Amino acid sequence: MKLSWILLPLAALLISSVAYFYLRPGEARQDTSILTTVVKGGFEIRVTATGELNAKRSVKIRAPQGMRPAGIYETTLSDLVAEGSLVQEGQYVATLDRTELAGKMTNLQAELEKIQTQLEQAKIDTAIELRGIRDDLINLDFTKKEKLLRVEQSRFEPQSVIQQAELDLERTGRDYQQLLQKYALKQQQAIARIQEINALLRQNQMQLNVLSELSKEFTIMAPKEGMVIYTRTWSGKKEPGARISAWDPVVAELPDLSDMISKTYVNEVDISRVKIGQEVNIAVDAFPGKRYTGMVIQVANIGEQLRGYDAKVFEVVVQVNEADSILRPAMTTSNEIVTDIIPDVVFIPLEALQSDSLAYVYKDQNGRVVRQEVIPGLSNDNEIIIDYGLEEGDRVYLSIPKGAEAAPWIPIAEEARAEILRKQEEEKAKRQEEAAKRQQKAKAIEPPTPTSGDGGDFIIIFD
Repeated sequence: MKLSWILLPLAALLISSVAYFYLRPGEARQDTSILTTVVKGGFEIRVTATGELNAKRSVKIRAPQGMRPAGIYETTLSDLVAEGSLVQEGQYVATLDRTELAGKMTNLQAELEKIQTQLEQAKIDTAIELRGIRDDLINLDFTKKEKLLRVEQSRFEPQSVIQQAELDLERTGRDYQQLLQKYALKQQQAIARIQEINALLRQNQMQLNVLSELSKEFTIMAPKEGMVIYTRTWSGKKEPGARISAWDPVVAELPDLSDMISKTYVNEVDISRVKIGQEVNIAVDAFPGKRYTGMVIQVANIGEQLRGYDAKVFEVVVQVNEADSILRPAMTTSNEIVTDIIPDVVFIPLEALQSDSLAYVYKDQNGRVVRQEVIPGLSNDNEIIIDYGLEEGDRVYLSIPKGAEAAPWIPIAEEARAEILRKQEEEKAKRQEEAAKRQQKAKAIEPPTPTSGDGGDFIIIFD
């Protein structure tokens, strides 16, 4: 009972304090609406994307071209000089794994020994068989002479004995001719068989010679002097231990560091703004104080789904205008593609623009809220141009203010609307004409060499 008498006054005091804090007399609820001032000046529309530096031209250091004809469709990169190494022409660069090649050479060597044995055996068998036929011919020749002598001796015998002797002689002569023909055929057969074995022997010997030369080419030398840069594929760098395919035999590259490009990927939402010939502001992450300029020289027509991106992206290639010895392939760049620069226009934050069937803003007009109809123009990530309806210095709300439901509507006259829409079309045509001129200028710039595959790249002839 005593505890209740103590707690009840304390609870009442707490409740009264809270009520006083929130319901203090004479204070209205504070309006949290934010006003901003309409600005007039230059308006830039940019598309920002992260890129990666690459040499515009590079010499491809390739695995031997003879891999595919030799039946070696993939091998391992056993050793490769460190990335960034400076090499001279003819200097060692890499070694490919010879395990599969050595196995093929061993099998061919065994096959050669087998064929040589077959050749020797064929020669011996032919010699024995032909000698047997020659012995039979000699014996038949003696038999034929005996038969002839018997015919001569039987001329005084009865006619039947004479005929029998003549028949025996004729049969022996026929057997001799048949055996003579067989001997000639056996000679031809033996020659053809030995020629076939010899051809097979030469074929395998040639294959062994090719593989032996190919084995030498598995030690790869630099085709010219330069800095070795590892080739990049969808699965990462081709480093020691990587697989080298006969269809994509590039092992490394020797880039021309005097002419660089930045390869970037632009989201499908923004790609419609990016055109060939547009200017680009480039920052290199490794050197925060450095700034470079560039130009868009290639825009992909087809998007692709890459790892690390939520939506499809389009490849955009940017030519770096400046040459700088500190720039290296694979450095990360921040690219600001300037899609439009519009001077002397009125613009507001995107949050301030409202839209129903018409576009409008909540404007502060002498202390009261009005709904002002506007004609919007181009926009960037944060702001939008107002081609009609607002003037510099006007104050607009960034969110729906208190009392917006009762705010009066201020429309745009139809004559003014038609005139502004006509001007917008004229400005659009003018921008398209300027973009076409920039594209023609950009087309004169040499495109970069392909990054992979066989077409158009440098081919290494190994000695």
